[in-house]
Amino acid sequence: MQLDILFCGVCHSDLHAARNEWTNTVYPCVPGHEVVGRVTKVGSNVKNFKPGDLAAVGCMVDSCRRCEPCRHGLEQYCEVGFTGTYNSEDKKSGGITYGGYSNFMVADEYFVLRIPEKLDLAAVAPLLCAGITTYSPLRHWKVGAGQKVGIVGLGGLGHMGVKLARAFGAHVVLFTTSPNKKEDAMRLGAHEVVVSKIQAEMDKHLNSFDFILDTVSAPHDVNAYLALLKLDSTFTLVGAPEKEPTVHPFNLIGKRRQFAGSLIGGIPETQEMLDFCGQHGITSDVEVIPMQKINEAYERMLRSDVKYRFVIDMASLSK
Repeated sequence: MQLDILFCGVCHSDLHAARNEWTNTVYPCVPGHEVVGRVTKVGSNVKNFKPGDLAAVGCMVDSCRRCEPCRHGLEQYCEVGFTGTYNSEDKKSGGITYGGYSNFMVADEYFVLRIPEKLDLAAVAPLLCAGITTYSPLRHWKVGAGQKVGIVGLGGLGHMGVKLARAFGAHVVLFTTSPNKKEDAMRLGAHEVVVSKIQAEMDKHLNSFDFILDTVSAPHDVNAYLALLKLDSTFTLVGAPEKEPTVHPFNLIGKRRQFAGSLIGGIPETQEMLDFCGQHGITSDVEVIPMQKINEAYERMLRSDVKYRFVIDMASLSK
């Protein structure tokens, strides 16, 4: 099926790919895996979409669909390897996949998602990556009412983690190194804000968390957060620090704590996340830009000068 692309979110991975910082970019590269569009054409086997429908595409456009993870709707853990929306080998047509910094794209119906009504379309786009990346671990570790949940970092991922954890009914504590983020964190739904550089603030929360979600990609000490977990509680990493974190064994052994990771979400769970956001009126906080400002946006993103996600208005391509 074919989509005319209306909006595409800007993820930090887009910058890495565009600048070949992961040394695996195949040029020409068209980034973008937070795609919101409108269906314009459908093939004869398409059953759930028709021309004119709003639709979305996230981080994946294919997988083997035969391995155990795929059979359970966990395509992000495909044992053969999922096909990324861009800069990935296209196993069906050959060549490389091209992403959402485009006027249109063609995708397999299974990997196309329905968009709930009445949500701002530009603000929906980052849900396809930042939204599902934080929703999936909160859902998997059964975050809910009566639990105390920490979110580390208030960026593109962290601000979604705060919103979603609050919507799940948890008592939400935001950890930040920046005291000036306190007010915004509370606006987004945090019940408390802890400045992690102030040891006295951290010590107040020792052995008290049911779950902590770490969204930070910069180097930082994960042991400081492991010490805040209760017995049998979980610390989950979704940020990807360039320098591998060091974990002190007794921070795990002493309280039977778990150190875990999580990768985006499968297609069924991503649809569940979109429906949940529709029910609760949750979208990303975005700054909409024309395509002509993408390089400026990349530089600002490196300075954390965005609240909290850039989204490209694809109508700008025709101007």
